[in-house]
Amino acid sequence: MFRLLIFAGVIYLTYRLLKFWKLKNTQSKAGFGKTDNVVDDIMIKDPFCETYFPKRNGVHLLVDGKDLYFCSTECRDKFIASQQKERT
Repeated sequence: MFRLLIFAGVIYLTYRLLKFWKLKNTQSKAGFGKTDNVVDDIMIKDPFCETYFPKRNGVHLLVDGKDLYFCSTECRDKFIASQQKERT
């Protein structure tokens, strides 16, 4: 009877190890080269020089309650200067 319990325990541990190993291998393969159709970032157009760039790399400016994003601080500064010239 004792041998039967030991044998059942060994079988159960083997089963759990095989299941763990198989699950680990399928997860690592699923992650490689996987595309979720998730957009990493959006491309937006600079209102001054009209080039496209990732929004996360943009320089933010709030003008009259609107969020504007520029490709660089130089474009932002030129935009501000052009807006000041228009107002005068």
